[in-house]
Amino acid sequence: MSIVKINALTVPDEQREVLEQRFASRAGSVENSDGFEWFELLRPVEGTDQYLVYTRWRSEEDFQAWMEGPMKAAHQGGGAGGAGGGAGGGAERPKPAATGSSVWSFEVVQQAAPKQG
Repeated sequence: MSIVKINALTVPDEQREVLEQRFASRAGSVENSDGFEWFELLRPVEGTDQYLVYTRWRSEEDFQAWMEGPMKAAHQGGGAGGAGGGAGGGAERPKPAATGSSVWSFEVVQQAAPKQG
């Protein structure tokens, strides 16, 4: 079965819009990766300042290949969830929107979908 990676990002109130815009501008950067199955950016409603970045992958190997390839290149070129791989050689990287981050890993052992009908 699949694996799930959840990145818990601590985001101050004044940086929420920045974070969401950066993720919106990265559309397509993970969706074409081999083994990628799902992505969600979850905004906190109450009781926490942590956003959750949920991704599901076919295997740990597929996730690691993405981490070492496309994700690494994107972060070196424009920062986490950055505005994209710009052409400027000396452009300063934008300040991260999150003040902290931790990654949680899970194996999917059960799942259910709505009944079709």
